[in-house]
Amino acid sequence: MSQGKRQLINLKWQGIWNCTQAGVLLFPLLPTFGAIGLGLAILVTWKQKYREIIQRPLNWGLALLSVWLGIASCFAWKPTEAFLGLANFLPFFILFAAFSVLIQTPAQLRQLAWMLVIPSLPVVILGLGQLFLGWTGSEPLHGVLGWVLDANGNPPGRIASVFMYANILAAYLQIVFILGVGLWIGTFQSLRQRWNKFQAWVLLFLSIAIIGNAIALILTSSRNAWGITFLACLAFALYLGWRWIVIGVTVAAASILWASFGPEFGRQSLRSIIPAYIWARLSDQMYPNRPAVLLRTSQWQFAWTMIQERPWLGWGLRNFTPLYQDKMQVWLGHPHNLLLMLGAETGIPATLVFCGLVGWVLAQAVLLLRVWSDVAPSTDTQDCYPDKLILFTYLIAFGSCVLFNLLDVTLFDLRVNTLGWLLLSAICGVVYHAKEISIKQKLRSR
Repeated sequence: MSQGKRQLINLKWQGIWNCTQAGVLLFPLLPTFGAIGLGLAILVTWKQKYREIIQRPLNWGLALLSVWLGIASCFAWKPTEAFLGLANFLPFFILFAAFSVLIQTPAQLRQLAWMLVIPSLPVVILGLGQLFLGWTGSEPLHGVLGWVLDANGNPPGRIASVFMYANILAAYLQIVFILGVGLWIGTFQSLRQRWNKFQAWVLLFLSIAIIGNAIALILTSSRNAWGITFLACLAFALYLGWRWIVIGVTVAAASILWASFGPEFGRQSLRSIIPAYIWARLSDQMYPNRPAVLLRTSQWQFAWTMIQERPWLGWGLRNFTPLYQDKMQVWLGHPHNLLLMLGAETGIPATLVFCGLVGWVLAQAVLLLRVWSDVAPSTDTQDCYPDKLILFTYLIAFGSCVLFNLLDVTLFDLRVNTLGWLLLSAICGVVYHAKEISIKQKLRSR
């Protein structure tokens, strides 16, 4: 291939990558325009890399799963609902296949992380205005913006910002918080090696973003996000060997748990220090005497019964809600556990295949971290460190999505669902690219 043709291809791919970054940057605040950017990048990537995409066994698995879900929808309790539910899966399989080819390097991971962290600040500012100043959105602009700002939050008293519910905002914030922490650590380590004024300003911006995200996370009153964020901070501290942070996070978590659930001895003393907003929410004393049909345990039991009655094909996507309403006379959008929901609605085989495909990507990424210095283009250990850190950050961010969906379901929110698949495709793309480098190195050594 001539040098001029290679440069033309590189420019074309850079244009697609720029379109992707612009789409990701706009997506939280202007989802319609962000989706257009991402859609164009997906279409062009499929057109240019169709052969490479269809040759990957992982994408074969997603294609077979798509066929299975389509067949299962034909036998659903309410087929129309089931076929509508395919929209929460099939387009994202296409997205995953495209971006796992487009995204290949740690440098792209860092650029993408920045595109996700930057818009989180206006999201937080809008949320704080919503909660404390009564800001509200304009109905005529709803079609343009793709969201409406509800004064005092949704539900009232809990920050939701530009998302439809506080828990959805919490799922978004925990991801951008983790990505922000990863970028902050990388910038901090770089500054320790060599002072740079611009890097110092970058570190200041990241510090403001992380603090803002943390405050908003607390105000979502999402117990899931609180616990997962604690675990993420602990994971970073363990990975970096920062023992004093490990001790601090452990002591803080133990104190909060003791104040919430511990025995009488010492509990009242801790409750005088820890805000009631936290321990009362964790212990569920903030919302006592909730009806049994609204408890997660009731929903999980019902979903488990659905699995037992139809273990092979399930009841059909989006069929949990009408079935639960028919039985309990209460409307619920989902059973607050993605695995149970998939098992109940798509059957055990489809759930196992889905988990297996996602698990394979994560397992390969963990293995890659262990041998990163062997496949990295640079042989300098210091040069490899930032790349390992950003891949580790993405693993923690996607892991937070997985944990969150064990106690809630974010599948029905376009932005958070897209964000989860984007993280997974980015991890997968780096894994495949590293495998290609490893194969080339082995061929050269022969």
